[in-house]
Amino acid sequence: MAKDLKRSLTIAGHQTSLSLEPEFWAALKHYAERDKKSIATLVGEIDESRGARNLSSAIRVWILKQLQT
Repeated sequence: MAKDLKRSLTIAGHQTSLSLEPEFWAALKHYAERDKKSIATLVGEIDESRGARNLSSAIRVWILKQLQT
């Protein structure tokens, strides 16, 4: 099983670390490129609408919703 990859990003003006499986990093990259955004910008948008979920979970759910549309 692939190990989670931890990366640092700056979102909303602050540095944060994010751990996701490689497949989710690849999906984030795909959707960021599709939308002509940086990964940090896309994660920032997901962060703004995540509610009470932790950021990693919010990203996984966001990707799942993208696949369902």
